[in-house]
Amino acid sequence: MPVRRRRKKVKKCKLCELKIDYVDYKDVKLLKEFLTDKAKITPRRINGNCAKHQRMLKVAIKRARQMALLPYLKH
Repeated sequence: MPVRRRRKKVKKCKLCELKIDYVDYKDVKLLKEFLTDKAKITPRRINGNCAKHQRMLKVAIKRARQMALLPYLKH
């Protein structure tokens, strides 16, 4: 019997669609969209970001955490 494989739905980078060239750490509303309910950063395969924007998000989230704009973790 042949095995049917599902085709993955190709996710588009949300930040590329919005034409954002720099992710600011002070934009907490945008950064919260890329965090889980336990305040972890979602991986690229889940949120569909390109590599460039995922790196920018990582740096911005870490800076926002240091400035106490975002929590490190939630219980």
